Formats: sequence, C-alpha cells, structure tokens
Amino acid sequence: MTTAIIVGVICLIIGAVLGMVFSKSSLNTKAKFIIDDAKKNAENLIEKANVQAESIKKEKNLQAKEKFLELKSQHDADIQIREKKMQEAEKRTKDKENKLNDELSKAGKLEKDLDKQIADYAKKNEVLEKKQQELDSATAKKVEMLEKISNYTAEEAKAELVETMKAEAKTRAQAHVQSIMEEAQLNAKSEARKIVIQTIQRIGTEQAIENSVSVFNIESDEVKGRIIGREGRNIRALEAITGVEIIVDDTPEAILLSCFDPVRREIARLSLHRLVTDGRIHPARIEEVVEKTRKMIEEEIIEVGKRTIIDLGIHGLHPELVKIIGRMKYRSSYGQNLLQHSREVANIAATMAAELGLNVKLAKRAGLLHDIGKVPEQESELPHALLGMQWAEKYGENPEVINAIGAHHDEVEMTSLLSPIIQVADAISGARPGARRQVLESYIQRLKDLESAALSFEGVSSAYAIQAGRELRVMVESGRVNDEIASQLSYDISEKIQNELTYPGQVKVTVIRETRAVNIAR
Repeated sequence: MTTAIIVGVICLIIGAVLGMVFSKSSLNTKAKFIIDDAKKNAENLIEKANVQAESIKKEKNLQAKEKFLELKSQHDADIQIREKKMQEAEKRTKDKENKLNDELSKAGKLEKDLDKQIADYAKKNEVLEKKQQELDSATAKKVEMLEKISNYTAEEAKAELVETMKAEAKTRAQAHVQSIMEEAQLNAKSEARKIVIQTIQRIGTEQAIENSVSVFNIESDEVKGRIIGREGRNIRALEAITGVEIIVDDTPEAILLSCFDPVRREIARLSLHRLVTDGRIHPARIEEVVEKTRKMIEEEIIEVGKRTIIDLGIHGLHPELVKIIGRMKYRSSYGQNLLQHSREVANIAATMAAELGLNVKLAKRAGLLHDIGKVPEQESELPHALLGMQWAEKYGENPEVINAIGAHHDEVEMTSLLSPIIQVADAISGARPGARRQVLESYIQRLKDLESAALSFEGVSSAYAIQAGRELRVMVESGRVNDEIASQLSYDISEKIQNELTYPGQVKVTVIRETRAVNIAR
C-alpha cells in the first residue's frame, strides 16, 4: 500500500513536470536536462520505494508470524487449562458418584435394619396389648371385688374421694389465708408508717400563715383625711361597696383593713391603692374603681386555678371547679392557706397512691378538690365535705373522687381506696409542724424546752433539736466529760425529758464528745 502511494506521488510529479514541459513551447536545453534529471530522480525514487516496500513487506510478514505464534501459544495454554479443569471436574464427579454409591449402600443397610426394628416393634406391641388386656381384666375384677366388699360403686367412691379432697384443700386454704392475714396485720402498721414517712420526706411544701387584717401603707397622714372624706362619706361608701371594715386610727402612715374574707380584703386594698395613686376620691369614683378591681380579681382567680391544675398535671376539670380552685388562694383554714394546703394534699396523696400501686392521677385530683366546699360564694348550712361532694357530683367528677371528698371527715362511708388516702394526706398536711399558727407556736416551744433540758447539765456546750424534735444532739466539752460520763449524761438527759416534758412519740438523745489537737506550723 505504501509503494502504491509513493508511485502515485511520483507519477503526479512526472505528470506535472511533463505538463509544464508540453505547455511551454519555448523550452530551452536547460529545461530538457532538468526533465532528464527529473526522470532519473523519479526512477531512483521508484527504485528506492520498491526497495523500501520490500523491506516493509518483510517486516510485516515477520510481525504477522510472531503474532501468530504468540496467539497459538496462548491458545495452547488455554486448551491445557481447560483440559486440566475438565479433568478436575471429572475427578470430582467420580468422587461424588463413589460417595453416593456408599451412601446408597448404607441406606440399604439402614432400610433393612428399620424393617427389622418395625417387625420387632410390632411383635412387642402385640405382647403389650395382650398384657394391657390382662391388666384391664384384673383391674375390673379388683374394682368389682372392692365394690362388693365396700358396698360402693366406682362412681360413688370417686365422688366421696373428691369431696374429701375438697374439704382437705379448703381447710388448708383457710389456714393459709389465716396465716397471711395475721402476717399482714403484723406488717400493716410498719408498712403504713413507712409509706407515710417516705411521703412526708419526699414532699417539700411552702408555709403560708394568714390573718384577718391587712395593712395599707400610705405616704403621709394627710391621705387619711382624703380617704375619710367630708363627714366620712368616702370611707362609708368604701366599706359599703367592699364589705371590709376600714380602721383609721393613730397608727402612723398605715390604715388597717379588717375582714374575714381575704377576697374582699384584697379588693379593698387594691382599690385603695388605685384611689390614692389617682388622687380622685369620692363615692362615684370609689364605686367605679371597686367594680374594676373586682373584675380584675375574678380574672386573676380563674388564672390561678388554670395555673394550679397545669402545675399538678390535672386535665378535663370543669370551668366552675377551676374557678373554685382559684378562689382557694384567698381562703385560709386555721391560718393555713387553703390553696397551698390543697396542693400539698394532692402531692402527698399522689405519692402514697404510687407507693400502694393505685391510680396516681385520681389521687392527685381528689387531693386538690377535697376542700372545695370551704369556698362557697353564698353561706351554706352543709359541712364543707358534703358541699364539696355535691359540687363534684354536679360537675361530673369520677365517683371515687366524689367519695374521697365527702368521706375525708367521715361524713359519708368510704367506698374507695382513695378515700382513706385523702383523709391521711389531709391530716398530714394540717398537723405537720409549722403548718398552722397554734401548732407552730407549740412546736417551737417544745424544741426550746428540749434544748434547755440538755443545756441544764454540766459539761454541755451546746444542744440542737433536729428532725422536728425527734432527736436531740448534745455537744459536750471533751476536757470535762469523758466517755463514761458521756454515756451517763445521755441517760440522764433522756430521763429528764421523759419525766418533765410532754412530747409525741419518742426523742433520741445523742451525746457527741470530740477531742481536737491543733498545732500551727510557722
């Protein structure tokens, strides 16, 4: 192919040269020589091209032979690999065939053994059936003989045996139940005490002691005259609208608001604050301000009720009950804030219900609602427990909650396990030290008496009543009191407390003697 290209190029060159020669008629001799040289050169080129073409042809032939030999050797290698794989596959097939033949022979032997075992089993089964028949006939004869001897049929004997077993089982069950009940009675007090103590320890509550008098502070005594008004018109209008007694006396920069109803007292206080701040104090203005304050307090009552049930996680409460809960913020019972008391009872009841595996949500709901009968808008002759029970029933509360509200002071019979829990939680909240005014005073005095009794002994440096007066820690001077005297001192203090003081439960006296050696490195 290369030779043909070279020859073509040469022919084109020759053709071009000849064309130029023939196209010009006036060529000179020099041109002829050029043509001759071109011919010679062309011939030389053709000869070189032929030589080069031959060499290229030989080279290509050699390459083709080498490629052929390479492919042949690769093909031979592939054939050898395939033959080797075929031999291995044939070997594996033969091995499997031999293995299969061995397994078939083993299966044949197993089949023969199985047939033999089946035949043996059939023989044994026949023997067993015969023996079973003999046993059944012997049993029937024995039963017939026993029936003749005892004058009982088999069914009658079975019935009598069943009755005997029932009576024995019943006797054992009653004995077991009796032992369980005795054990429960022994452990009931300790378990109840444990639950109550755990509940008290887990519930931390605030204390709020209120009274029936509020103090309204003023900037100067000149304001008193403006509040009284001409001939006392302003103060009479304020008392008539709010229902609160306003005491203006010689107390400097203060006016007393007296009323048993904390809501009225709060309305009067806020109204006075607005009137004094505004400066316009006259009966018409007083009436307007008191009405606005009353509406504001009502909105605040609803908001307090909503916030309370949200804090306790109580849902689905009737709006009227929410409003009643909000009014409890402005009520007190024996100096104890009613809302705080109800929240505390709810938390205590929920904790005790959780310990006993009861419904925690219902216990918390009943604890919050147990004293709603104490905040009626109109006076009622019913006890607060029965009035609260009526309200709860009216507003669709759960029957267990209704019974717990009505029975927490034993006005009605307890029909639910929640009722005694609410009763106990109410007692715990009301009786704990510091909850109510008269209890707080006696509680503080009892602690002081305990510490004073310990400090009256020689060698005592300090004494501390802790755990609500149930333990007395006594610190003694190590130089004056040794270990033997400390032991005797603990006994003497406990004897004095037992003989001279009045206290609930028991008081643990702990005498602590400590020796310190102090040096200073300079």
